[in-house]
Amino acid sequence: MEISAADVMKLRKATGAGMMDCKTALAEAGGDFNRATDIIREKGKLVASKRADREATEGVVLAKINESRKMGALVVLNCETDFVAKNDAFVAFAERILDAAIANNAADLDAVKAIVLDGRTVENHVIEQTGVIGEKLDLPFYAKLDAETVVAYIHPGNKLSTLVGFNKDGVEVQVAKDIAMQVAAMNPVAVDKDFVPAEVVEKELEIAKEKFRQEGKPEAMLDKISQGALEKFFKESTLLNQAFIKESKQTVKDFLKSTDKDLTVTSFVRFNLGE
Repeated sequence: MEISAADVMKLRKATGAGMMDCKTALAEAGGDFNRATDIIREKGKLVASKRADREATEGVVLAKINESRKMGALVVLNCETDFVAKNDAFVAFAERILDAAIANNAADLDAVKAIVLDGRTVENHVIEQTGVIGEKLDLPFYAKLDAETVVAYIHPGNKLSTLVGFNKDGVEVQVAKDIAMQVAAMNPVAVDKDFVPAEVVEKELEIAKEKFRQEGKPEAMLDKISQGALEKFFKESTLLNQAFIKESKQTVKDFLKSTDKDLTVTSFVRFNLGE
């Protein structure tokens, strides 16, 4: 039967599939638009199944806040190649998922996957786009952050993003962005030393003890000098105690207090696709 260009374009707009895939689906469906749409989706599931064992290590990491600046979300969408990761349609798809997560105040990754867009869940959209793009897609990570003020930062290239929460409302935009960039650049393990997990503290102490033991330091001194090494770790690896990237003579804590004596960071999220 004759398949019109208008019908092909209509199906392409509805599914995002390629022109030839849409034409083939319409021909197989005898011109039935709904059946052709199902064929496109079924193809996506088939391709997803065939590529299930492939590595999807490329992709994008995006972060965004809501209008009130009190909630932010970060989402990771993976694909197989950097070529696809840089494709505008792929990035737009990830942005749509992120926007939906924020609009629905999604609590976790399962909640994001269950959001319904155009009658289908986000999880099904990801499967369908695997068929459209021809690469394995995966939605492996999502984080939500709530605070009096939240800032989002996306490093150029869409591979690294951060969210930072503050304890006060209406934090100056540039101040908030500076801290989000600090988190991106310096990769702190926690906001402050009191927030560092106990297992991380123990590991750092053991590393320090073994280092000093190899240097020939007396066993009786190891506990004391290892505590000094731990304090250095806290200074380098906890956000508020790190040297501020824009002015290394002051800590992040000092910088925040110079803008508002009561201002501090309550939490942060960081995701780097390459780590």
